[in-house]
Amino acid sequence: MGKALEGVRVLDMTHVQSGPSSTQILAWLGADVIKLEAPGQGDITRTQLRDIPDVDSLYFTMLNANKRSITLNMKNEQGKEVFTRLVAGVDILVENFGPGVVERFGFPWEKLQEINPGLVYASIKGFGPGRYANFKAYEVIAQAMGGAMSTTGFEDGPPTATGAQIGDSGTGIHLVAGILAALYQRTNTGRGQRVQVAMQDAVLNLCRVKLRDQQRLTHGPLGEYPNESFGDEVPRSGNASGGGQPGWAVRCAPGGPNDYIYVIIQPVGWKPICELIGKPELADDPAWSTPQVRLNKLDKAFALIEEWTERHSKQEVMEKLNAYNIPCGPILSTKELIEDETLAQLGSVVEVAHPDRGAYKTVGNPIKLSDSHVDVERSPLLGEHTAQVLGELGYSEEQVGALRAAGAV
Repeated sequence: MGKALEGVRVLDMTHVQSGPSSTQILAWLGADVIKLEAPGQGDITRTQLRDIPDVDSLYFTMLNANKRSITLNMKNEQGKEVFTRLVAGVDILVENFGPGVVERFGFPWEKLQEINPGLVYASIKGFGPGRYANFKAYEVIAQAMGGAMSTTGFEDGPPTATGAQIGDSGTGIHLVAGILAALYQRTNTGRGQRVQVAMQDAVLNLCRVKLRDQQRLTHGPLGEYPNESFGDEVPRSGNASGGGQPGWAVRCAPGGPNDYIYVIIQPVGWKPICELIGKPELADDPAWSTPQVRLNKLDKAFALIEEWTERHSKQEVMEKLNAYNIPCGPILSTKELIEDETLAQLGSVVEVAHPDRGAYKTVGNPIKLSDSHVDVERSPLLGEHTAQVLGELGYSEEQVGALRAAGAV
């Protein structure tokens, strides 16, 4: 059985995280992703945050699985000729350079269209056109300017970044959606098109519920929030869900930094919760029995639950709550996740062999297709497939050698 994107060829000019996270998904789905890197240097993340000297870092290997690597000097005229031939033969070109970089290489969108009218040209930038267009963006800058940091953390603390890489990898996932949509539209029109996603826009899209609450504020305080007072903007509300079903992280035994479990109190769950925590009388108490009357004392409700959870481990609490179909989730540390047997069985965490650094663990493809199985393969060495890809373009061994001698590859 084939792969979903079998036969689709991608020229990957991306680097660091946002772009590579996008093209890695395309590679997992079966596309032939050719990563274009500068000779002798490559993607900067190959050398960033190294844990083992002189080998590709985990930063790189965990974002570039299932790809091929070709080195190409985009400032060399022969290199540009090779690039032109590459563009002519691919379906998708992806880049996340700063604004104007590809144009300065001599390849504006108009020229790329001339070379390949069916090309889907996908780009990630920090910001869309306008005031911020030329500003640099990184993960936490996108979080800061997309609404995440102002609404993350506790009310009496500073704006806080989330550990989930919603600015980089979150944008990459948005770009995949745009690429696949453009690829599908091409089947009807025969034409390629530009696909652009700004990191700020992607984070803002993920923060839409906070914009919902910003507008709700004009009609009064947000009752689902634990905050005692409200100004004219959505406040930070700690671990409160802020949604229709209240939730909070409560401490468990033995009291370590991640010995917590997140518990949701649904209306139907209140009675079994009361029984579990040894307070059955609260189930029918008019002061506690309905979501409306509990709303202004959710802190007290979760304090009562915590008095019970502190006597049990988070795994024990999870089992007891799930027996009554009460939504909950233990806070799992990175150590627990990487060692989780269930995640390994599901292919959510996989072990990959690497010729230089040995075996390492990485995330698997989170998108499961019934007819397109994914085997996570190691990331490529720098320029590992240069000769192979050039051969596919029609270059002879002698011509490849001449390109190397000229500093083009």
